[in-house]
Amino acid sequence: MLTRFTLKNISSQTDVRIPSENIFDLPEKVLQFGTGVLLRGLPDYFIDKANRAGIFNGRIVVVKSTDTGDSSVFEKQDNLYTVCVRGISDGVKIEENIVNASISRVVAAKTEWGKILQCAHNPEMQLIISNTTEVGISFVKDDIWQSPPVSFPGKLLSFLYERYKTFHGSEESGMVIVPTELIPDNGKKLESIVLELAHLNGLEESFMDWLENSNHFCNSLVDRIVPGLPATSLKEALESQLHYKDELLIMAEVYRLWAIESSSERVTKILSFSKVDEGVAIAPDITKFRELKLRLLNGTHTLTCALAILLGHTTVKEAMEDQLITGYMQKLMMNEIIPAVINDHISKEEAMRFATQVLDRFRNPYLDHKWSSISTQYSSKMKLRNLPLLLKYHEKYESNPELVALGFAAYLLIMKLEFDGKIYKGEIDGLTYVMQDDKAGYFAGVWKNTPVEALVEKVLQEETLWEKDLTELNGFSLLVSAKLKALMRDGATATIRNTIKDKTVIQS
Repeated sequence: MLTRFTLKNISSQTDVRIPSENIFDLPEKVLQFGTGVLLRGLPDYFIDKANRAGIFNGRIVVVKSTDTGDSSVFEKQDNLYTVCVRGISDGVKIEENIVNASISRVVAAKTEWGKILQCAHNPEMQLIISNTTEVGISFVKDDIWQSPPVSFPGKLLSFLYERYKTFHGSEESGMVIVPTELIPDNGKKLESIVLELAHLNGLEESFMDWLENSNHFCNSLVDRIVPGLPATSLKEALESQLHYKDELLIMAEVYRLWAIESSSERVTKILSFSKVDEGVAIAPDITKFRELKLRLLNGTHTLTCALAILLGHTTVKEAMEDQLITGYMQKLMMNEIIPAVINDHISKEEAMRFATQVLDRFRNPYLDHKWSSISTQYSSKMKLRNLPLLLKYHEKYESNPELVALGFAAYLLIMKLEFDGKIYKGEIDGLTYVMQDDKAGYFAGVWKNTPVEALVEKVLQEETLWEKDLTELNGFSLLVSAKLKALMRDGATATIRNTIKDKTVIQS
């Protein structure tokens, strides 16, 4: 098993990077709420890399906030774990194995809350990171005097109040707080909840001033696929290659991004790990990073999903071996999405570089990303990811994006569903599939009661789906109708081929 002792026994011929002994003596500088693979594969990855370079020089105290899961393996392995980076970058296959030594200890909130509060007394503590799922950043009427408080914001407030008392409200004792939960403006939302809880718990005005003026709550965006513990067969193969067992081993793709919103010199100084990896971006406004991810990565996934399902593909990796799908994706991104997203803050060069990275990520042979997962809550994803893109394109060019319309038509077709008493299912050309979507009942009813000719217009007019009447986009309804009829008449293969055959990729 991987431990600090067995590090010395790892053969020099083994292709794995191991930490030097001095890293284990570094002070604790980070309090991290969450033991999950995303944190270990992204923020902790950056901190470990910086420690190796002699820059950040600090380790992480991890707070286990939930009762689920067994954290004893961290202690058994001296909090060491292997990150196996696998993927494609600029067309080159990457394989790296890194023993991460960034975590100093894991502390359970439920049974060791006193130890967590004691961390507030450490003058070296500078940074708080969290990933408590999106539900974690929500307001709960919490009592911060409990041991521990119930909610994550309650725990955070309790820690900050302990620190305020310990250092008598000194400005330099304030913390940098960077949540990574996948919600917009996560830092500002967390700050507002903590402030509301502070009022609810009757904390003094001087603390409120310190909380607002000496602490920095930063919005952030994380982007890296970290599937976690690989399948047994792959794990055994990796351990055979590494010559040791590791119960905490995780896989991670090559691409990595942690965009952190701040214009503070103090924040930049504390987040010194940003110097060692271009994947960390500290900027006064991170809107462009969110926009690129939402439109080019998530939007492309969503618009391609139904077409891939209609072609019989199960995973993204499998679909990327189909020239029709890759041709559609490339032309969709280059010809329609990029022209819509470029503005004063996003250059065409940035967008094209990101699109190239997206295609590399989709081709990753080590990741099994299922289209059935991508299709979950398909309707809300289509609205969030692609409706703003459609509106922006129409506004800029006074025309309709044909490839977006094709993806939208395919989405309508696989939403032709029937309810069997338990689940909503679809069947097209002998292919059966299950759809998990809050709007599945609506679509089952529309397809049952509406002729195809009128269906598109009816759906596009449904403001409970889109919050606007999309038939107002001149010509879009006719274009989607034509694509839907083609898919039903000629099939997905012929319709995709006929749509993309005469389109060249716009490069300049």
